[in-house]
Amino acid sequence: MGGARTALYNWLWARKNDGVFILRIEDTDAERSTTESVQEILDGLHWLGLNWDEGPYFQSHNLKKHSEAASGLLATGNAYRCFCSKEDLEAQRNDAEKQKVAFMYDGRCRKLDQDEIENRLRNNDSFVVRFKVPRDSDSTIVFDDAVYGRMEKRAADIEDFVILRSDGSPLYILSNAVDDTLDRISHVIRGADGLANTPKQVLIYEALGVVPPIFAHMPLTLDNKKAKLSKRVHGESVTIAYYKNRGFLPWALCNFMALLGWSGPDGQEFFSRDELIKAFDLSRINRANSIFNYTPGDSKNWTDPKAIHFNSTYLRTMPIEELFPYVKEELVAKELWNESYETGQKQWFQKTIDLIRSRFLTLEDFSSRGRAYFSDDFEFDEKAVKKNLKCDDRLAFFLPELADEIEQLEDYNSSALEEVFRSFADKKEIKAGLIINAARTAVSGSSVGPGLFELLDIVGKTRVVNRLRSAKGLVNK
Repeated sequence: MGGARTALYNWLWARKNDGVFILRIEDTDAERSTTESVQEILDGLHWLGLNWDEGPYFQSHNLKKHSEAASGLLATGNAYRCFCSKEDLEAQRNDAEKQKVAFMYDGRCRKLDQDEIENRLRNNDSFVVRFKVPRDSDSTIVFDDAVYGRMEKRAADIEDFVILRSDGSPLYILSNAVDDTLDRISHVIRGADGLANTPKQVLIYEALGVVPPIFAHMPLTLDNKKAKLSKRVHGESVTIAYYKNRGFLPWALCNFMALLGWSGPDGQEFFSRDELIKAFDLSRINRANSIFNYTPGDSKNWTDPKAIHFNSTYLRTMPIEELFPYVKEELVAKELWNESYETGQKQWFQKTIDLIRSRFLTLEDFSSRGRAYFSDDFEFDEKAVKKNLKCDDRLAFFLPELADEIEQLEDYNSSALEEVFRSFADKKEIKAGLIINAARTAVSGSSVGPGLFELLDIVGKTRVVNRLRSAKGLVNK
């Protein structure tokens, strides 16, 4: 979800400015960048509707150019070879611990003369390449962040950092700077955890003779225990695939994610795609971290309640024509789809989903809580059966009799059904609520839902009659 929010902000900014949104896969870490993880990124962006203009570019394809850049920095004196062994560095680290100061490489190899360097190279001594940070007493790295404003870092507080490993592979801090140049990047919008490395990147850009892009660092999204969201810690529940499988609407999730660190004008929360593009501005990104109210293992609060609120609101309010394909996909997946819902029964189908969606939270509800509208194979809520069917033994006779009267209706509609129920209750000298509640559970398996007579009208005469007659078994069971 954190990566998706980052992509969303970049996408919004590119669209707002008629720019180019580039998808780059930083896959130089072979352990983390698997074929499956890359496909998960592509599938997630496709589903969210965050279409990219260029790419995907793979960082690993530019390794040669990254190495060439390191060689160029060596040639210009902006980098040097460091021959320090692991033991040397460990000794320096231990000394720092004894002195109770933060460890920072002391730069001893930047003082090596050319003869010693060439001698070590002839001996095939292992080395890394470090960037030579300016050591002028007043040297300061300055950049303007679009969120945090003017940022300054003393060069004296930055160690000579590694840009090329001993095996010749580049570190991401070099790879990103080179790729940003190749990809003509004007803006980098990323998490605030990248802020600490930005001064180092600025140094690399300048050494390469390139104007640094504009940076905008977003606040992090934390769980309710203030831990950063991550798949490693929180599992599948913070992946985009999880929300797709749990019945979320893509734009509802985008709208929710946009507000995790960004504030809309005049307190507005719900935005269409075009409205959000128009309203989005880097100046409205908050500096404070946002909280994702999710507790692992809590089945009731399986995600942030606000996310559910956004999704349910979109389910209730979006045009039926737009909702139709999502409901179809859900019913197809649960083997409840009937091809006639797109042909002869299309009007009935649209009317049905419009009737039942008001209480639903996710698309899964159409195949679970709404199953009785699309199939005779549905479950009965035990509490509803006990409350509405087992409450009076007479219902075993009332419901079949009521079914007989409904079957005789020539004009089957909600008004006629209500008249039948009211007159039946008067005739039997019972409260209408007794058979209304019983009929609701007998026909839908639940004690809640749309108005009963609208429900019965949608389900249809044949199914209603059959289910009322079958309910005798539930009363007596």
